[in-house]
Amino acid sequence: MNLLESMTQLGRQAREASRQLSSWSAARKNACLLAMADALEQNAAGLKEANSLDMDYATRNGLSSAMLDRLRLDEKRIAAMATGLREVAALPDPVGKILDERVRPNGLRLQKITTPIGVVVFIYESRPNVTADAAGLCFKSGNATIMRGGKEALHSNQWIAQTMIAAASNLDSAFPVHAIQVVPVPDREAIPILLSLTQYVDLCMPRGGESLIRAVADCSKVPVIKHYKGVCHVFVDAQADLVMAGNIVLNAKTQRPAVCNAMETLLVDQSIAAQFLPAVADELFSRHVELRGDAASIQLLQPLLQKFPSARLRPVAEQDYYTEYGDFILNLRVVSGVEAAVEHVNHYGSAHSDSIVTRDEAHARRFLQEVDSAAVYWNASTRFTDGGEFGMGAEIGISTDKIGARGPMGLDELTTYKWLGFGNGQVRA
Repeated sequence: MNLLESMTQLGRQAREASRQLSSWSAARKNACLLAMADALEQNAAGLKEANSLDMDYATRNGLSSAMLDRLRLDEKRIAAMATGLREVAALPDPVGKILDERVRPNGLRLQKITTPIGVVVFIYESRPNVTADAAGLCFKSGNATIMRGGKEALHSNQWIAQTMIAAASNLDSAFPVHAIQVVPVPDREAIPILLSLTQYVDLCMPRGGESLIRAVADCSKVPVIKHYKGVCHVFVDAQADLVMAGNIVLNAKTQRPAVCNAMETLLVDQSIAAQFLPAVADELFSRHVELRGDAASIQLLQPLLQKFPSARLRPVAEQDYYTEYGDFILNLRVVSGVEAAVEHVNHYGSAHSDSIVTRDEAHARRFLQEVDSAAVYWNASTRFTDGGEFGMGAEIGISTDKIGARGPMGLDELTTYKWLGFGNGQVRA
């Protein structure tokens, strides 16, 4: 079987599975999800063994530390996958909700109700937990999913999918086994073929670096929901609680720098820069963060190099402000007030997640209103832009598009709608 035939078979099988799922009750889907969660935990040793094969491959092939972090599975991350599935099972079923209802003058009653999208393709890098998240959310929302992870995670992805399918099939003999499929080959040519199957595939969601997402968007013949990169900001306002600001900055940059909601640029109001920047830089340097600053920042931080002689401090370049590092690197800029901060964020940002730290409500409200991003925070870390943190259960992705889903995507974002008409013989004049 050649690549075209193989991808067409995946698409055809997924379409049939999605039609079977469309009639499943919430209770039936939830029981399968709970069985999947139990199976992942009970078979954690096997998953870690599969993941070790992927880690060995990735290490031999020189993947970055950020990519290795995304790939690695341990007890905590496996438990988090299982918890995510249980949280999804506990959420209300997103299918069949009445969004609108009206009766026309002729007596025709109309209902707008939520329905599954159908077949959703996920293309992603490194993170094998996406396999469980995507499969679980799609299944709960009545969709079939075809997943194409990076070749560096092939063993982990296949193991997770097979474990989930086996658990559901053991519980319910009518479980459509092709509702969850992993592309079994690493060939890059599989992606444009799969995304040309408009008769079977309804939507594509890529997760990964900017180059991957752009390549997918450029070749796809089906709709794509995406975010190209996460260039996130924290602005410390003149009226900020500086202890709070320091905690937020450290969390946003260093808690997990490889993820898309980590901060890449810190903006500080000029009136507090001399007080705040050296204090927070002391903490950042101690955590081995490289700082790239504008002239004002460099001048303020230069004395710290006596304490941290091996610290990395260098002038920021224009292109740096557009860059998603996914690493222990942070841009700095001193700005003159909220207006300048908003202007910087809207110019250099990627419309992902941005935060203001301030006690001044008027400043906060202006920032919240004028920053054009999918998630904007007041006195909180950008790291909260996540489906789980938003109470959506496992996350399907984050969208920076303006049409359709935006921000963290959960069950509701995996549905579309249709209109139902109830009449008693009405005909149009």
